[in-house]
Amino acid sequence: MKITNQFKSILVFAGCVFPPTAALCQVQQTKSHFVVCIDPGHPSEVNSGYTVQNGTTETHVDWEVAMRLKKLLDAQGIRVVLTREIEHEVTRNKDRALIANGAHASLMIRLHCDAGASTGYALYYPDRQGTAQGKTGPSPQIINASEAAAGYLLEGIKPILQRHLVCGGIRGETKTLIGSKQGALTGSIFSQVPVVTMEMVVLSNPKDAAFAKTDAGQSLLAQAIAAGIAVYRLKATASLSATTLR
Repeated sequence: MKITNQFKSILVFAGCVFPPTAALCQVQQTKSHFVVCIDPGHPSEVNSGYTVQNGTTETHVDWEVAMRLKKLLDAQGIRVVLTREIEHEVTRNKDRALIANGAHASLMIRLHCDAGASTGYALYYPDRQGTAQGKTGPSPQIINASEAAAGYLLEGIKPILQRHLVCGGIRGETKTLIGSKQGALTGSIFSQVPVVTMEMVVLSNPKDAAFAKTDAGQSLLAQAIAAGIAVYRLKATASLSATTLR
């Protein structure tokens, strides 16, 4: 059976790292073995994320939203893998990707907070290959799958956050500082699973920070991301079902 690039991407959606098994990763893979890797950004190899901005830090907001998101996904019976076990544990960006790869995650969602003159949230996916630490990646299949995953996530996220935060849409990682230099973020270069980074708020913006440092704001962010993951899970399963039945 000839496997097209499109089908390879769908197999990645189902949580299978290509090449697939002889069974071609049945639809049940998404239903029964759906794994989400939550990556609370910072601290990484650069001891960043501790700068206090408007009364909080990126490290703290990332961690709090991650814990709330994990609880929501646990309640849905979704297996969750974390890239670190405690808030201040230093994990290198390469190792974060390797954790998701090792778990054969269906999706790696990376949680960050931005800084600058803008406001609101945005979703980033690897829009081209990059090179870091002697590694070039991700593969074209992962790039395609990550772009589609970002679209599905936004579909679920936007309705929940629309009255609270400005939507910055979907952007390629080449628009980020590191991505503009490397071609992609390090965590994406080493990723063998679909990967999306969410810059949840702009912490240097007082209104964004006021939202993100409250329990209510962190809970809404987690609910929105969980809703996005639900859309991704549903659409990925449907895509695989349609392809399998052709």
